[in-house]
Amino acid sequence: MRFPAEFTARTETTERIPVGVSSCLLGEPVRYDGGHKHDRYVTGVLGRYFEYVPWCPEALAGLGVPRPPIRLVGDPGAPRAVRVADASTDVTDALLSVADRVAGEMGALRGYIFKRGSPSCGMARVKVYDAPGKSPRMGQGVFARTVMRAHPLLPCEEEGRLNDAPLRESFVERVFAYDRWLRAMAHGFAPGRLVAFHTEHKFLLLAHSEVHYRAAGRLVADAGRSDPTRLEREYLSTFMEGMRRRTTRRRHSNVLQHLAGFLKRSIDEGDRRALADIIDEYRSGAVPLVVPIRFLRHHFRRAPDRYVEMQHYLAPYPDDLGLRNHL
Repeated sequence: MRFPAEFTARTETTERIPVGVSSCLLGEPVRYDGGHKHDRYVTGVLGRYFEYVPWCPEALAGLGVPRPPIRLVGDPGAPRAVRVADASTDVTDALLSVADRVAGEMGALRGYIFKRGSPSCGMARVKVYDAPGKSPRMGQGVFARTVMRAHPLLPCEEEGRLNDAPLRESFVERVFAYDRWLRAMAHGFAPGRLVAFHTEHKFLLLAHSEVHYRAAGRLVADAGRSDPTRLEREYLSTFMEGMRRRTTRRRHSNVLQHLAGFLKRSIDEGDRRALADIIDEYRSGAVPLVVPIRFLRHHFRRAPDRYVEMQHYLAPYPDDLGLRNHL
């Protein structure tokens, strides 16, 4: 088997990936003022690959559109949602009821994009007010907190944080990886399927965390002797927690050098030196990650390697997303 003329993210289907989203980000007029917060990157760029499943917890809770605005008060670890103009009107339980129902309907999702700053949907740094005159503290929206606790391994992000290139790349990478896991295990967990998945994702996980890479490897090595249910749970937890760790130029450079080692017998001294120089330039910040990636792709097209061909690292998602152009 040989690489195609152009590397592409290897998926088993051309269907878009199901991802939950705050309804207002799709342009639905469900906000408290009857407006929306349409995000063109979410619907345009990511929408080519994500099939969105929208929810607006405040509308679903029967608060109406338009409606009096709400805010969070009290303990940031378990805040209450009350009306801004009338703190005696507490809508927390209504939002929690919606969150519990939605969380139970999310098994097919591969990710979730929340609305930044929302007292219901904000996943981080949502203002929580206490006594008058005191600066607000930070917490999570009532709906987002419940959903994330019910699905702790689900890739989640806010639309505002998607403006940060590393956070954007990390989220999309995790969504595609989680999708591949669920597809690989769609017909049931089996040690052989686990070994195949781990083999294909070794370098991708290594770029995020060597600790999790080694822990996942130990679980796979013990696959034939472990309880399947426990093994599936522990491996997926280790893998997704590792993938949440932020990559660095040093870690990527380590992976790039590993991959370059597979070419040492198939390219000449000049190309080996050029590849080493490009990796050094990437490590120092002179060029983005896409440059050494494309250089490696070029050489592996000319001299394919079966093991490297199995790896998702060189193409973890479609190229036209342009995510590695800014890393």
